[in-house]
Amino acid sequence: MDVGAMGREAQKYVWEGAIPLQIHLHESEVTTLPHPSPALVLAPRMGYLPLLLPLLKPHFSSTLPPGVDTIWFEYKGLPLKWHIPTGVLFDLLCAEQERPWNLTVHFRGYPGNILTPCEGEDSVKWSFINSLKEAAYIVNGNCKNVMNMSQSDQVELWYSVLNGNMEAYQRVSSKLKLEKVGDQYVGKPNSNLLKSRTNTGETDTGGPVKTDKCFTLRDAVKALLPEFFVEKTLIDEEISRIELEEESRAPSDDESNTRNEEDVEEKQRENVECCCPSDDAVTKLKLVRIQGIEPKLEIPFSWVVNNLMNPEHFLHICVCVKVPQAKPSPHDT
Repeated sequence: MDVGAMGREAQKYVWEGAIPLQIHLHESEVTTLPHPSPALVLAPRMGYLPLLLPLLKPHFSSTLPPGVDTIWFEYKGLPLKWHIPTGVLFDLLCAEQERPWNLTVHFRGYPGNILTPCEGEDSVKWSFINSLKEAAYIVNGNCKNVMNMSQSDQVELWYSVLNGNMEAYQRVSSKLKLEKVGDQYVGKPNSNLLKSRTNTGETDTGGPVKTDKCFTLRDAVKALLPEFFVEKTLIDEEISRIELEEESRAPSDDESNTRNEEDVEEKQRENVECCCPSDDAVTKLKLVRIQGIEPKLEIPFSWVVNNLMNPEHFLHICVCVKVPQAKPSPHDT
């Protein structure tokens, strides 16, 4: 399979992606007995949670208290930002992927002090358009192509996102002239680069591998989070420097050398441990997840951007780190 075909396959996989949700109505808004059953929904990864209102309102309407509907969601007590795509929220909040994803929905008591106001589909639509303008400005230095879209193109673009129609989206978005990131790899593609966990198990999605040096996903993540990419060569150099310093400080007298040998070795071990702490003592990069996929970091970044970005032309990279376990205090009982 050539690189172009792999890209189209990955894009199709992304646009068809969905997350099974089990949505419970918050107990403070339940006015009937028995409590309503949770709603089971397959939510598009590219979609936004407030757009589920037409599915959820009929399911819970008979038990809601009087008032005006203002839908919002929470996960384990955390209000969810409605302008972030559903798939990105899931990747961020569920390192150990939970299926179905259990969410709580509210129709009352909107937390305006935490979330920006959302007045239904129009708010979501204009948030999407504004993100697209921002992306266009970053790519082209201006957003005039987005601002000059005809009304019909704007409607078609939004409905292509709303309905998960990749072909319609590509047809309209091509008019925006948002250039793709230039390919920076040379070599034969490898079909085993993207390791993905899907609803039905683990599958492999293809991606290209370069033979010459290019800017990779690893390089991109490293530029953002350099503290998780300590080079082994640097550690080795630091260890060698410490050992040389300790040797130069050791006394020249043979009797003193014998007497202090154990002290010097112990100090060297302590210094080495400071430079190269054990795995349990450092914060480590656990995984990088994009569109529910855990890609290998050797993939050219250009390929990742061009094929795994969201419709608003942003690439959402979710990084999960492993935090070291706190050592118990000697005074703990």
